Amino acid sequence: MILDWPKLYKEKLTDAYSALSRIRRGSRIFIASACGEPQLLVKTLLDMAPSFSDVEIIHFLDLGLTDYTSEMYTEHFRHNALFIGANARAAIKEGHADYTPVFLSEVSQLMQRGAMPIDVALVTVSPPDMNGYVSLGISVDITKTAAETARYVVAEVNTNMPRTLGDSFLHISQISAFVPNDAPLLEFVQSSPDHIARAIGQLIADLIDNESTIQTGVGKIPNSVFPYLKNKKDLGVHTETFTDGMMDLIESGVVTCRKKSLHPGKVVASFCMGTRRLYEYINNNPLFEFRPCQYVNDPYVISQNDRMVSINSALTVDLTGQVCSDSLGFEFYSGIGGQVDFVRGSAMSRRGKSIMVLPSITDDGLHSRIVAYPSPGSGVVVTRGDIHYVVTEYGIAYIHGKSIRDRAMMLINIAHPKFRDELLEAAKKQGYIYRDQQLPVVLYPREYEIHWVDKKGTPLFFRPVKATDERAIQEMIYDLPEQDIYTRFFHNLKSFSHKVAMPMAAIDYDDRMAIAAVIGKEEPEGRERIVAIGRYVSDPNSRFAEVAFTTHQDWQDRGIGTFLLQYLIRIAKERNIRGFTADVLSRNKAMMQVFSKSGYPMTTHLDTGVYELKIDFQSSQP
Repeated sequence: MILDWPKLYKEKLTDAYSALSRIRRGSRIFIASACGEPQLLVKTLLDMAPSFSDVEIIHFLDLGLTDYTSEMYTEHFRHNALFIGANARAAIKEGHADYTPVFLSEVSQLMQRGAMPIDVALVTVSPPDMNGYVSLGISVDITKTAAETARYVVAEVNTNMPRTLGDSFLHISQISAFVPNDAPLLEFVQSSPDHIARAIGQLIADLIDNESTIQTGVGKIPNSVFPYLKNKKDLGVHTETFTDGMMDLIESGVVTCRKKSLHPGKVVASFCMGTRRLYEYINNNPLFEFRPCQYVNDPYVISQNDRMVSINSALTVDLTGQVCSDSLGFEFYSGIGGQVDFVRGSAMSRRGKSIMVLPSITDDGLHSRIVAYPSPGSGVVVTRGDIHYVVTEYGIAYIHGKSIRDRAMMLINIAHPKFRDELLEAAKKQGYIYRDQQLPVVLYPREYEIHWVDKKGTPLFFRPVKATDERAIQEMIYDLPEQDIYTRFFHNLKSFSHKVAMPMAAIDYDDRMAIAAVIGKEEPEGRERIVAIGRYVSDPNSRFAEVAFTTHQDWQDRGIGTFLLQYLIRIAKERNIRGFTADVLSRNKAMMQVFSKSGYPMTTHLDTGVYELKIDFQSSQP
């Protein structure tokens, strides 16, 4: 401990020009990240450009407010982005700047081992405290490691920089020069979510259980989930970047961090992007623990959070589950960042979930973002072995551990409707799915999803059958005893093949409707099991529909059949169907009892041991 640190601090105070004049030509300079960028130092660096040559600038996340990637600085600076911001994108495409793809958790190691030696670190810090320590505030991330390993460190001292707690401090003895500047910190205001982002946010919220610990990447889509978490309880946060939306969840009592298995009672973060209100909120706030990415992004550390949920965005996902998130073809767009770190950490977490989100279509409406295969030059960031959940505004696909056929069908099912036929044909051509595979011609009617509790108090989820349910239907049928199969199909089925099962799954939700009773929807791995199905097929001429039910033997006598009949009647009436017909074996007393509870008059005709039933919705009202 240096007792007379005020004297040392005073000796190191200088102006920006004098501090930067000590930088040698050919140096590698690290500039602090995002909103923690030292604004005066960067501006002065540009003003002094003629005195520098072949200087490499390392940046993790750049808000695009400075123009050192401009062609006019080509002879003086060479930008090397670890994550590509808006201003670097064009320069990299034109060959005036570089991009280094690397996991964020590993950047610190590159610096420490000398693979990416830092000559100069330009950082922003809070004023020193009573013990001579300054805080890196909103930019700890890889900035702390850069400052600890650099030969020369210049700190812009800003009274507006919050003093964040955790592993965020440097002693003034570790800093070579201090430059005062009290300009307001850079602010980042996330654009409001559009209708697509809101739809995706609502779906993501359905996947997040109470007491989960969450991480979100930067962007409108990942952050769209926050408004839909207001009814969750005791959420925690372990994330590389903390934003205003998360602050609102703390103030509303949704985020408490009380139930976290790692660092309970603490929000663990690495850097901050937001408004002045957020910066004031985190200042000296003991709820927050800011740490370098070397720790925060370590997949092993992440995995120690039970119910860890990572939410990150993709540019495209192909039909096998390969995620491209740093490039569009040969054009580098963003970066790897911490995406893979959190994908793997959440996957290893007990009851954890890894979620990739993307709109189904490009902004111009011309291209699908669920693609048949990555375009030439596109880099796969998350492999088909790492992928778990994929969410678009059209639904959720859990594809981890699934076959290529299952993956292709699930992803086509959440693609934009205008591209589904094209994707289906591509999947057939590529040999991913059956050559005769069909898809519904209309959108999945999510409005018919409903939760219900049976007579034994067991919660069930009822939803329309999907084209991707083909295998689940086969599994339910093959699990029935022979007697139940005969009762349902009037003969002993020896095979329930694809040709039989596909028409039962690929329905049109109009003349052909089927509702499945599902269990396992809440399981982390997304393992759903169908235990009952009620279906009808309408005759367009008579407008009567033939109805049938299948219930697994373990789930009989629980009221499921009665509920399914009432639910199908409601749907059928909405579609102007006049009534139901059914053929029921005379010995099937349970099914006859279900139909007797329809609430409508029923006529029966017995022919060779089979009751022909007819229920007319228009003959009477229940």
